[in-house]
Amino acid sequence: MGGGMAASRYGRAGNSGYRRFVYIMLILLPACFLIYFVIGPQSQDSEDADGDIDPHNGIGSMMGHALNESLHICSESHEDRRLYIGDKPRSAYAQLPVIYFVTPTYPRREQIPELTRLAYTLLHVPRLHWLVANDREGCDTFLDTQINGFGIPYTHMASPMPSEYRKAKPAPRGVANRRAALQWLHQHNLTNGVLYFGDDDNTYDLRLFSEIRHTQRVSMFPVGLIAEYAISGPVVREGKVVAFLDSWVAGRRWPVDMAGFAVSLSYMAQYPNVNMPYKPGYEEDLFLRSIGLHIDQIEPRGNNCTEILVWHTQTKNKKSAVVRLESRYMDERSNLGALFRLLERMGVARASEHEGPVATISKNGKSKSHAYFLS
Repeated sequence: MGGGMAASRYGRAGNSGYRRFVYIMLILLPACFLIYFVIGPQSQDSEDADGDIDPHNGIGSMMGHALNESLHICSESHEDRRLYIGDKPRSAYAQLPVIYFVTPTYPRREQIPELTRLAYTLLHVPRLHWLVANDREGCDTFLDTQINGFGIPYTHMASPMPSEYRKAKPAPRGVANRRAALQWLHQHNLTNGVLYFGDDDNTYDLRLFSEIRHTQRVSMFPVGLIAEYAISGPVVREGKVVAFLDSWVAGRRWPVDMAGFAVSLSYMAQYPNVNMPYKPGYEEDLFLRSIGLHIDQIEPRGNNCTEILVWHTQTKNKKSAVVRLESRYMDERSNLGALFRLLERMGVARASEHEGPVATISKNGKSKSHAYFLS
């Protein structure tokens, strides 16, 4: 009897322990599955795990603002008024894919000279639509006139930086402009052609446009005068991109300059949540992640990235000049009135009655009073 009672006691204890074990496993197993299938894959980061941000799953919230800019188009023309390009009529290029050349710009005294220099490069490029996005609240009618005068198909839009970012150090300059251009492409449902981000202060070899025009997914190439190495671009072996050379890696999967890649619109159209973040230094990286890029998809250009077809040249910014000239001498008696009115519209310089150094006017090496020449 005693043995039977002992067996019964141990049996009840065993059953109780088994039930506790089952209960614990029923709680732990779902948690394990959750950790493995949900948290685990997001935390994995192997060397070859390209495109680890899912472009189809909430990338807008990961990058600050979703791409929903309200466009303010200042002026637009889809007509190519250039009679000849490279000594050939426009009709000779009719079958080429269009390059959508996005230029972020902002008001400063160098703005018009920079855009003029760039325009005279683009004048030689057939089948190109110039998207000029200006960082200001309203439209600049003078800029409208200037861009329209080149005869290049263009869209000029006002794309001001959101106020919450203006005081940031560093401020994410150019992002609102490029986002507006991406929004324009999306609204026009463009799925043919090539996208290229071309700053107004860069220098472009005309061969670049021939190189990028037939991009299938994403083409890449070196950019000169970048940071400490004075170069940034892909490392290529046996015709394939295998790594990147850039003096500032900072955890970026794609450590490339904005001018160092072009994207096929048909490829980009597969990623409806394409985006660019308001995160200085990471705009290129997260943009390329948002289109699901893998390293084996990159098309090296520029003779397997051995040539430099774009340079990150920069003009040193200075404040607009103020020159002291009496208003009574700014009439039609000389060119000075018209000249300074033009300079002021450009944001380059202005004449003032009381501010700035007195304008020196000279003849035969000797300066004279304004009245001597202008009265």
